[in-house]
Amino acid sequence: MVIERIDSPADVKRLRRDEIDTAASEIRELLVQTCAVNGGHLAPNLGVVELTLALHRVLDLPTDKLVWDVSHQTYVHKILTGRRGRFATIRKGGGLSGFAMRSESPYDPFGAGHASTGVAAALGMAQARDLVGGDETVVAVLGDGALTGGLAYEALNNAGGLKSQFIVILNDNEMSIAPNVGSIASYLSVLRSKPFANFVRGTGKMMLKRLPLGAAVKKAIEGAEIGAMHFIGPSEKTAVIFEELGFRYIGPIDGHNFDVLVDALQTAKAIERPVLLHVRTVKGKGYEPAERDSRTFHGVGANAFEPSNGSKKSSAGARPKFQDVFGDAMIAVAEKDPRVVGITAAMPDGTGLSKFGKRFPERYFDVGIAEAHAVCFAAGLASSGLRPVCAIYSTFLQRAYDQIVHDVVVQNLPVVFCMDRAGFVGDDGPTHMGLYDIAYLRTLPNMTLMAPRNEAELQPMLEHGLSLGAPAGIRYPRGSSSGKHDEPLAPLVHGKAEVLRRGSGVAILAYGTTVDIALDAYDLLKEKESGGLPTVVNARFAKPLDEALLVELARDHTHVVTLEEHSLAGGFGSAVAEFVSDRGLALRVERIGVTNVLVQHDSQDKQRGLFGLNGESVAARVAELTRPQAATVTEFVARPRAARGR
Repeated sequence: MVIERIDSPADVKRLRRDEIDTAASEIRELLVQTCAVNGGHLAPNLGVVELTLALHRVLDLPTDKLVWDVSHQTYVHKILTGRRGRFATIRKGGGLSGFAMRSESPYDPFGAGHASTGVAAALGMAQARDLVGGDETVVAVLGDGALTGGLAYEALNNAGGLKSQFIVILNDNEMSIAPNVGSIASYLSVLRSKPFANFVRGTGKMMLKRLPLGAAVKKAIEGAEIGAMHFIGPSEKTAVIFEELGFRYIGPIDGHNFDVLVDALQTAKAIERPVLLHVRTVKGKGYEPAERDSRTFHGVGANAFEPSNGSKKSSAGARPKFQDVFGDAMIAVAEKDPRVVGITAAMPDGTGLSKFGKRFPERYFDVGIAEAHAVCFAAGLASSGLRPVCAIYSTFLQRAYDQIVHDVVVQNLPVVFCMDRAGFVGDDGPTHMGLYDIAYLRTLPNMTLMAPRNEAELQPMLEHGLSLGAPAGIRYPRGSSSGKHDEPLAPLVHGKAEVLRRGSGVAILAYGTTVDIALDAYDLLKEKESGGLPTVVNARFAKPLDEALLVELARDHTHVVTLEEHSLAGGFGSAVAEFVSDRGLALRVERIGVTNVLVQHDSQDKQRGLFGLNGESVAARVAELTRPQAATVTEFVARPRAARGR
């Protein structure tokens, strides 16, 4: 196999032209076979095979810098940079990351996981090069979906002013995850329809070769070329926008024609100012099921499809996911209240809001990869009497923090934030962990924070959040709850927890789906008959806390153990500890959650186990706390992690 001879970009440079095509075919086969087992971003990587090979052919990596926006399309890059032997470990614990990581390889100069960051990072690298007198080429590859995010335009605007030489490759496949929306998507579609612009550009290049290359002549020809583009179509629908930003625009070109790509990259390298190279690709290229349905094959789960034909493996009997339950709940509340509208930032399927969009298309808004805009847009809707629900992953809502504070909270507007993927996200790794939302939201005045213990509690919390007339947040995890403790729910009362088991000595206060872990621990202790049983509480609210219950627990309990899939710093347990300390309650608080580390990719169960978030670990800790020599909270926290048996 040709790819078995590729261990670095230098090996790509040595391949014969016919071997490039063979390598492309072999890479696609490896992508399909590996993603069928491990899951991952299949369609985006199938679409950049020729582009990645061309980049490795032209650039001098790792001296030159190659930055991948989002970076979920770096699988081919990893295969070509000495990581093919480990490619079977991608997205597995201890294996390759599904994204670019500086710590993984010198060929990954900048890590990523969120969209629209690539141009800014590459511009910073280009400026650093210029300041120290370097001569390396800097390239940023971003998808057209990234152009729905404001950060990309801030960087493009700055780049035109700085005039640093670097290349932005716009990988235009007309998709991010779902089809792209907005004026930029329309704009790019017009550029794709104007091949004559490329003819004019090509003719201009031929003329340029025959003329003395004086600066005045070159400038005049470039000016004439822009004029020609104005002539070809309406000025607001041509490549002029990029030229006016200070970029030399090239394209659009065929992103699957290796020879054209190599020629375009070599041309771009020779231009002494910022260049935008517009490349058209097909998402899922070379694998017919993914070409036909790139939305489904954008990101696939482990063992989710048959690689031979792309058929989906049966998931009959699987528990409904929170995202699907949320979609149904949105329809239910919208049917009762015509003011309810749904907003997503380019994640209609992942959040479950696509189902709502089909039922209420006029009340559904996909704003693109633009979380800050989504929140401010929601604030505008709320200020006009509507009841917007922003369905945004916990990790992506971080990108809109100023809008949450400035536009929603300060004005006390009734926007509900439904935060999917809160907690551990498994194989997507540290850029996608939802481990900080309690901390960054509970400090805000006017904000209510809730977390359902299971899928059945999600709709009552959504209804409650919409009834408040003030900001509210609801967090829930990726996937489903365990389903082991689906007992009837008590009515939801604002700021009140639900006591599920009555005991003494130790009370376990669990937030969200960690309630199942608390009940697992209770059952294990009951089976062992090892002494007193704990009280188990479904906290329901991180803000406001059920302060009356905490005061009550202090009368016949010595310890409170808090459970959360969240950072211990600033999380639910911190809120409990603060109240206990402020009120001087005779309770020792033990917090179980995520220490101050970055959680790497692995299965969700293994990630929970790493931090003691399972029934066995919690039961063992409760048993330890009930012994006469039980440590104080200060002593326990001070002990090294290994000494605690975790």
